[in-house]
Amino acid sequence: MDLHIVWFILIVVLFTGFFILEGFDYGVGGLLPFLSRGDRDRSMILRTITPVWDGNEVWMITAGGALFASFPHVYATMFSTFYLALFLMLFALILRGVAFEFRGRRETSAWRHFWEGCIAFGSILPAILWGVAVTDLLRGLPINEKMIYTGGFLDLLSLYSIVGGLTFLFVFLYHGASFLTLRLAEPRLVERARALGKTVGRIAIGLFALCLVLTYVETDLFTRPLAVLALVCAAVLFVLANVLLARKRGGASFVLSSLAIALTTAGFFAGLFPRLMVSSIHPAYSLTIENAASSPYTLSVMTVVACIFVPIVLLYQLWAYHLFRGRVTAQDAEEEY
Repeated sequence: MDLHIVWFILIVVLFTGFFILEGFDYGVGGLLPFLSRGDRDRSMILRTITPVWDGNEVWMITAGGALFASFPHVYATMFSTFYLALFLMLFALILRGVAFEFRGRRETSAWRHFWEGCIAFGSILPAILWGVAVTDLLRGLPINEKMIYTGGFLDLLSLYSIVGGLTFLFVFLYHGASFLTLRLAEPRLVERARALGKTVGRIAIGLFALCLVLTYVETDLFTRPLAVLALVCAAVLFVLANVLLARKRGGASFVLSSLAIALTTAGFFAGLFPRLMVSSIHPAYSLTIENAASSPYTLSVMTVVACIFVPIVLLYQLWAYHLFRGRVTAQDAEEEY
């Protein structure tokens, strides 16, 4: 197989893993202010993700590194295009990481509530920005023949990108709620997570449907049968996930929402292929897996490196999730990592 295609597939896999794992991570953080006001309850909720949240973010770093190594022109153009948005995202993620560490340093309610608000902010904003970025890539951006973005920050915002951002947010919130039903031990918290999941799930279904309609209007994705099939299957699975959560089958719901996120990611990338960034100025200016790729030698070396280290990282993360597979109790919430 052509190495350009191999690396395109690897990037799809990395972003898929990131959106599934960091998706429930963002969801739990975003739901935190709405699930409980009690310090003990919030400690239990946060305990479900504290062992894994930083590992989940490694998928984003790895995906960015893979993009830089395999398609450096895309990396350069994308980071200059989304410069301000990425700055805001990094600020939110840094604040979120600090909040996880600082929340337990004092016992006062005001101190803990402040850092819990930072966790929520640092979870909600990146989720929205990822949705904006993905839909912008599909819709197209003003990129000239020199692979240079010629627009401004406001060019990133449209009805389609805003709906895309909200869709990502509410899908992740639902994903986080279904995750909590699996990880919390106290029935009352599980029931709260399920009730809130049903609410955000209905909103997510509506936004998902609207996003598909706007995708049909704003992009050429619907001219690609494989992408359409993936997105339709994702929509069906997400609706089924909501039905199963309402029937108190949290495990099946979480699996289906994970599959829905995976198919959505695959569908969007299939809609782009062989492009990675679409130019709204002229189709010939779009960045593709051919004109934006590294040299064949670089791709060959990186393929060997990826074959060695990617399985190791996957095995390590599987072991970490196996280690922390139990439900979180009040006693667990009192312990510090």
